[in-house]
Amino acid sequence: MTDCLDDVLAHIDADLDKSIERLFRLVEIESISTDPDYAGACLQAAEWLADALDAIGFEAGVRRTPGHPMVVGRAPGGAGPHVLFYGHYDVQPVDPVDLWSSPPFQPKLVTAADGSKQIVGRGTADDKGQLMTFIEACRAWKAVTGSLPIPVTVLLEGEEESGGHNLAPFMEANKQELAADFAFICDTGMWDAKTPAVTTMLRGMVGEEITITAASRDLHSGMYGGAARNPIHVLVNVLDGLRDETGRVTLPGFYDGVGELPEAIKAQWESLGFDEAAFLGEVGLSIPAGEAGRSVIEKIWARPTCEVNGIWGGYSGKGFKTVIPSKANAKVSFRLVDQQDPEAIRESFRAYVRAKLPADCTVEFIGHGGSPGVRLPSDSPALVKTRDALTAEWGKPCVTIGAGGSIPVAGDFKKVLGLDALMVGFGLDDDRIHSPNEKYNLSSYHGGIRSWARILAALSEGSVK
Repeated sequence: MTDCLDDVLAHIDADLDKSIERLFRLVEIESISTDPDYAGACLQAAEWLADALDAIGFEAGVRRTPGHPMVVGRAPGGAGPHVLFYGHYDVQPVDPVDLWSSPPFQPKLVTAADGSKQIVGRGTADDKGQLMTFIEACRAWKAVTGSLPIPVTVLLEGEEESGGHNLAPFMEANKQELAADFAFICDTGMWDAKTPAVTTMLRGMVGEEITITAASRDLHSGMYGGAARNPIHVLVNVLDGLRDETGRVTLPGFYDGVGELPEAIKAQWESLGFDEAAFLGEVGLSIPAGEAGRSVIEKIWARPTCEVNGIWGGYSGKGFKTVIPSKANAKVSFRLVDQQDPEAIRESFRAYVRAKLPADCTVEFIGHGGSPGVRLPSDSPALVKTRDALTAEWGKPCVTIGAGGSIPVAGDFKKVLGLDALMVGFGLDDDRIHSPNEKYNLSSYHGGIRSWARILAALSEGSVK
């Protein structure tokens, strides 16, 4: 079907105004998943999307969960790989609403100071605009040829912004229906406004909360100071020993499964022109931390970390109170890469803490989730074809990048469905997701639709399994 691609792209261009109108209708639905008052709006968004998929020939429906519903749509296609496309229709709350330049659920097209056109409204970039690029590409293929180049299943979630607790159980219960050769996730971005990217690395995470208890009650530091154990001292000693002087994490087995970057990927990252000084300078810093001998971009995309996210204990109110606290607390997180095992990291951390405790102290742990890192093989045929399609659309070589944060669905696809996931999105760093005046560049939306049309065509050529 690649001989029809030019006609499909021409249709996308001619239909752009109507595509924008359809996005506006979706953005107008106040699908805030974190607030129970908006449960009806979340259902409305799911129904709108199911109807949109049904209108272009998908067998689509709204699937109830204990929380907000899923949308599943399936469409046959040519003799290529079967892909599973994921996006989410729920959005973040809009507070503080007084900082919005226009009502957040009344989307509009504006011209920025640099002359670029921007679609402004809550969810335009995260993730309604992104998922609509794919749906609109499918719409164009259907309009021009009557079918899709390859078989497609669409899975749209309504709880990504509120924890996604029902996604993995839903996938587990619907494995057969969601079966595919690989997955696409659209909740990512480009390297810059003119350079497309495929995100192939995501860091996983382990979160731990610890409480160290010494005395049975808070103590007067004049009466007990120097004789009684201070759990804050113990806690600080524990935390200080988690990394050595070179920035490496000291937990036994922590680096098991951590590989080095392929030289080709390292060279590509070096060519991106990432400004380390500007990156740190923007937040008032100037000296890179972490593992010695590693670039900043390597540290945030491809290396594991150990960070203390919070620490408290004793008296922290106004004035002064001479107290030796009974308890001291901290929250610690680990970002994971490659084949690190989240549960092995958790157990290693807990064993390390217990080994550092004096005999008259105790510790309690609370786990806060765990997910593995994701790395797609750089020579994956699907990745190669996707990169080539993006390069053809944007006129600049597509880059393969990592992401410092976590997208749990990528791990769920691998763990539950056995699928590798390519992360292709068209968001930009300045899209203000989760903030007032969220926007999605018109070039991202238009170019995204055209990009997906090209990707679907490219995947229909030869084997990518």
